[in-house]
Amino acid sequence: MEIRIKRVYEQPDQHDGRRILVDRLWPRGLTKEKASIDLWLKDIAPGTELRKWFAHDTGRWEEFKERYLAELKENSEQIRILKQELDKGVVTLVYGAKDEEHNQAVVLRDLFVRQAAQRA
Repeated sequence: MEIRIKRVYEQPDQHDGRRILVDRLWPRGLTKEKASIDLWLKDIAPGTELRKWFAHDTGRWEEFKERYLAELKENSEQIRILKQELDKGVVTLVYGAKDEEHNQAVVLRDLFVRQAAQRA
């Protein structure tokens, strides 16, 4: 299992594998062709209320992670879909946020890496 994360506005490349958008909203100013998205899992993204509350305030990051992980526990179908994609090969979780360290793609990657380590 190889999970990469990348901002949707970065140039896609051959090493991305399957590009999966994990934002609830389509990124501004991008066409589907330019974004080069293979799958859009908008329902795996944080809920609207949580997204608005977080507002990319790094002071809220730890609580955001906890709340988002709680949401994900109730979202087994989307987790199952993402797990199936990960089982196929390299996946790049694509997101729109400017902050590369504090976004839902980071939480998702860390969740799956942690789960893989527990199974090993």
